[in-house]
Amino acid sequence: MNNLRKRAARRRTLGLLFAGAAGVAVAGLPGAAQAQARPVLRIGYQKYGTLTLLKGRGTLEKRLAAKGIDVKWTEFPAGPVLLEGLNVGSIDFGTVGEAPPIFAQAAGASLVYVGNEPPSPTSEAIVVPRDSKARSLADLKGKKIVLNKGSNVHFLLVKALEKAGLAYKDVEVVFLPPADARAAFERGSVDAWAIWDPFLAAAEKQLGARVLVDGQGLVANHQFYLAARPYAEKHQEVVRIVIEELAKVDEWGLNNQKEVAAILAVQTGLDTGVVELAASRYAYGVKPVTPEVIAAQQKVADAFAALKLIPRPIVVKDALLPFKL
Repeated sequence: MNNLRKRAARRRTLGLLFAGAAGVAVAGLPGAAQAQARPVLRIGYQKYGTLTLLKGRGTLEKRLAAKGIDVKWTEFPAGPVLLEGLNVGSIDFGTVGEAPPIFAQAAGASLVYVGNEPPSPTSEAIVVPRDSKARSLADLKGKKIVLNKGSNVHFLLVKALEKAGLAYKDVEVVFLPPADARAAFERGSVDAWAIWDPFLAAAEKQLGARVLVDGQGLVANHQFYLAARPYAEKHQEVVRIVIEELAKVDEWGLNNQKEVAAILAVQTGLDTGVVELAASRYAYGVKPVTPEVIAAQQKVADAFAALKLIPRPIVVKDALLPFKL
């Protein structure tokens, strides 16, 4: 009886092994591989901007579906973590402000600039509580200013301090992501907050935050579109299609501000009034990256290198594709 049981157990084991092997063989057949390998464009976006509008409109999905390509959207709280995702291969394409690509390139990230929006200097600012005694940036000497390290507002702070006659070391810079920075700002743990839209508009509308200085006359505040270099080099047509669809959404958004606010309110979960204020400061019109824009980026990189905020000097134009899309 024991021998019969042992033989039956062996047969069951062999049957499972053969079944598993057959499954592996089937999965390895060309037809099965094709069924599982539908290409996906993975886009990283933040809680605002033309990419968020493009996501809400759904036009990119329709255009790429005709080519058998799916689109996957992943939200990031800020540019630096988005570009980290780009560098490690979790996304293929995304949008950030001026500073994040500088930090990423200095850290050795394999990324390329593929387009940018026009300057939008009033879309970022340094704000203080409504009852703050500070009336100029000079009044913040020795005070705590919170910001997201490596974001576009990092350069705004550098230029604003320079204009106010203060050194970077004259203030205490606290690094926190937007949600934590807002909490610190609300409870009075910091004296000022360097932040961008729509978080800026939310601070103004919901907290009564007062703008001490915005980017006007200090920074360009471009929004950049970047891609992982290996992806852009291998999928030039897909990247070109994304830029074309962004241009279409920009053109539509420029002439339909109310509709823009309605879509962004749904996509961001923010009040319509907050989104309308942010949208009123946004600049529409994606363009190819020009030598002038790259020269402006180089100034950002040089400023950060001089302050030793990045580990080494960089040449920004090294992050351009060697061909036109």
